[in-house]
Amino acid sequence: MHDERFPGPHRRGFLAATGAATLGALALTGCGGSGTERSDAKGDSTPRRGGRLRAAFAGGGGSETLDPHLANLFADAARAKAQYDKLADYGADLSAQPRLAEKWEANKTLDRWRITLRRATFHDGRPVTAADVLYSYRRIADPGQAFRARASLEPIDLDASRATGERGIEFVLKRPTAEFPNVLAAFGAYIVPEGAGAAGGFDKKPIGSGPFRFVSFTPGRSAVFRRYDDYWDGAPHLEELEFVVANEESARVNALLGGQVEYAHELNPTTARAHESRGQIGIVRLRNSAMQAFCMKTDRAPFDDKRVREAFFLIADREELVDGALSGAGTVGNDLFGKGYEYYADGLPQREQDLDRARALLKQAGAEKLKVTLDASAVAAGFVEAAGIFRDQAKKAGVTIEVKLGSKDSYWADILDNGSLCCYRSGAMPIEAHISQRLLTDSTTNATKWKHKDFDALYQQAQSTRDKAERAAVHERMQRRLYAEGGFLIWGFADWILGTARNVKGVATEAPANTLDWARFDKVWLA
Repeated sequence: MHDERFPGPHRRGFLAATGAATLGALALTGCGGSGTERSDAKGDSTPRRGGRLRAAFAGGGGSETLDPHLANLFADAARAKAQYDKLADYGADLSAQPRLAEKWEANKTLDRWRITLRRATFHDGRPVTAADVLYSYRRIADPGQAFRARASLEPIDLDASRATGERGIEFVLKRPTAEFPNVLAAFGAYIVPEGAGAAGGFDKKPIGSGPFRFVSFTPGRSAVFRRYDDYWDGAPHLEELEFVVANEESARVNALLGGQVEYAHELNPTTARAHESRGQIGIVRLRNSAMQAFCMKTDRAPFDDKRVREAFFLIADREELVDGALSGAGTVGNDLFGKGYEYYADGLPQREQDLDRARALLKQAGAEKLKVTLDASAVAAGFVEAAGIFRDQAKKAGVTIEVKLGSKDSYWADILDNGSLCCYRSGAMPIEAHISQRLLTDSTTNATKWKHKDFDALYQQAQSTRDKAERAAVHERMQRRLYAEGGFLIWGFADWILGTARNVKGVATEAPANTLDWARFDKVWLA
């Protein structure tokens, strides 16, 4: 469900055909909804049925598809959520919440999980069954396809997994996995009818089990969906939902101001501030949606010395970075991923700038006149500004930083293995997923080159620990280690900003981007 990039729209044209904006209890039962606060949820506004809401997103041009397993852009994810369901999805704190899975439970060794499906139907009236789930996961796991959720499903032995009845599945895992529900909630792990991909019909007449059913689709321009009255989580308030493509942020805002759309995704902080007090449109800020950081590679000089890394932690004035690079649209970080998420170690002291201590540490490390290159790019909002601010902060500690601007097209590949210091950001994902994808010896996106066998062992211990409180304690041990000597200088968490027409009600206000209640149009209505 994550993407560390989150690039903003950068190509022209409302309804344009090009452009991109990328985004990735052991026994639990429950119904839909995660308790997320919504606009007017506690006011006098009563949900009204009917009407068409038009939502503007940056799109992917003529190559767009409604195949939910190919979802990569925010627009893809929003369209997929309207039409399909996953077995689970992430709540506001990034814990897994049940969706099509009514219940899950593990065996004692945490390497077999039994799933019970809720009673739900596809748009053609067929029930959602275990066979559909296994078909969907095996399709995603096909090594010959480029389905994004494939890596997330890797812990499952799909050859050994089986249906135990029409609504029952036993997943056999390759190793103990206490956080297996996170796999069920993975970005792009949608359930489709058995055989759905065989005829390539996802863009012609796709059938899902979500709150809206297909009406029409023109890649790079629009997609229209209509209310599904038999949706298991309750029929949507809206009669119709239309997604339109507007790649430039200014185009989305102008369309909103001009009444061409009622919802505009991804506004920049300056735009939000300019319109917040005027009353023409509503501004919704989704807190903690994007981690903002500098990434230090711990396997090479100068950051192979933990004293240098600690010095850089103490050089950062986080308030200044949030105010300057994010225009104040965010909160300060504490060098740990996932502020406010499940397992976050919020008891650690907030790190403050301490230039004297930073200079002392650099002197101890023999790096008093340190010179280092900071890789940055305009690939993400605030990167260039943050690099300049940090360069000036470092100068006060006797450190010379040269800011090197890289290509927007190749930046993420370039910084993975090259250089020693770079700008970095990440979207919402569970802390467990952040660790497994970025901080283990064999992690495929280990940008800090943090490779410690004892840390790997702690992660495996957490995944093998059945008791949640004991597992949380292991997660805290890992985070304390990262806080003391890790390679991520996490200085802030940016808001994700939406714009709405004044008559749009029910938009979630506490859901980070890519979680269950983000783009949850089945709970929105027009007043």
